[in-house]
Amino acid sequence: MKASRTELEGVLLIEPTIHGDCRGRFFESYKKEEYHAFGIEDDFVQENQSLSQKNVLRGLHYRIEPEQAKLVRVIRGEVFDVVVDMRKKSPTFGKWQGFILSESNHIQLYIPVGFAHGFCVLSDTAEFLYKVTEYYSAEKEKGIIWNDPDIGIDWPISDPILSEKDKINPRLKSL
Repeated sequence: MKASRTELEGVLLIEPTIHGDCRGRFFESYKKEEYHAFGIEDDFVQENQSLSQKNVLRGLHYRIEPEQAKLVRVIRGEVFDVVVDMRKKSPTFGKWQGFILSESNHIQLYIPVGFAHGFCVLSDTAEFLYKVTEYYSAEKEKGIIWNDPDIGIDWPISDPILSEKDKINPRLKSL
């Protein structure tokens, strides 16, 4: 397993070591001691799985106090995954970075506290799996509008399918 830094401090791309033969493949998708070696010492308390259709866009979501770190991956299909730096004192505040996560590349994305997160589905369907460091709380879940012009995310889809909640999220500068 190896971890790579991204343009946004603290966000890591994690690539598992794949063991494959004529029977199929095997890889360790989470091993606490290896993640600790990468500097990820979070205690993941809940794991969630979502199924979404092509052109569904979920996000941009974040959580307020206590904030939440995530470890995300795609187990079926392909998504364009986005993180936005919301740390006001960060030199990359308001900047975003996107990644392709898929069932074929097995890449995981570690998103520390202080970031908003979202993804759009590029394949017919996608199953998305994510570990989180805080239990779900509807009152603490917040969002930023997916097409905030101040952030300028270059989404690979133009007419996303959104939840009613995600349609009315505020812009980053109004938070």
